[in-house]
Amino acid sequence: MRRPRFLYIPFWASLVFLYLPIIMLVVMSFNSGRSAYTYEGFSLKWYGELAKDEGIRNGLINTLIVATCSTVIATVLGTLLAVGLARYSRSRVLDALALMPGVLPDLVLAIGLLIFYVLVRTTFGIETLGLGAVTAAHALFSMAFVTAVVRTRLTGSDTSLEEASRDLGAGAVTTFMKVTLPQLMPGVVAGALLAFTLSLDEFVIAFFTIGNTEQTLPIVIYSMIRFGVTPKINALAAILLLVSFTAVIAGQRMTKIGESRAQN
Repeated sequence: MRRPRFLYIPFWASLVFLYLPIIMLVVMSFNSGRSAYTYEGFSLKWYGELAKDEGIRNGLINTLIVATCSTVIATVLGTLLAVGLARYSRSRVLDALALMPGVLPDLVLAIGLLIFYVLVRTTFGIETLGLGAVTAAHALFSMAFVTAVVRTRLTGSDTSLEEASRDLGAGAVTTFMKVTLPQLMPGVVAGALLAFTLSLDEFVIAFFTIGNTEQTLPIVIYSMIRFGVTPKINALAAILLLVSFTAVIAGQRMTKIGESRAQN
């Protein structure tokens, strides 16, 4: 039976609504003029201006440090938590608590973390705000998503290989490293990719917990757009779009490789 063509209208309208602004942003990043809304000709000068901006460079370096460190922490802890919840626990309360950081509004989580850091500083006299605080906060936030992704992968995994490994005398750690983890690798990679992208553009939690000495890239962008959108911001957004797109493609490729190895 032939499907009515009008059913495709919402689909194409959604695509246009989502991707047309992104396409226009990329086009305007190559604008030779200073206006972010009027195209005056092709030019790469705004990308050169980005390389000269020390604030953007420092913000990018801080963002990559936070995203990388928080992704490693969230991936390791989230994977272990997913295995524990799926294999050794049947508590719905623990399930809810594990996913709570990902469900809570960013503003609520940011205010709660700020209060916690301030209490630690006033109690022990330790400076808590900074890149380390943002890294820990992003790891906590991202760990919930890693746990959800890896646990979904665990639901469809075959436990017979783990049982056979234990029957042959392998310990819990050996079984996990040589049997369970290779099966989970596509989910682990997907969770790590999600954690990295979430940390890369996260603004609210970083804004509340980073203090006054350092800035991440989203905070730098926020401070820039308060004075208006410029082609330099469009160029920066286009670069971030390219980085995110490359990360997604690499993650999908690694996931397919992990699935093929698990099947073999």
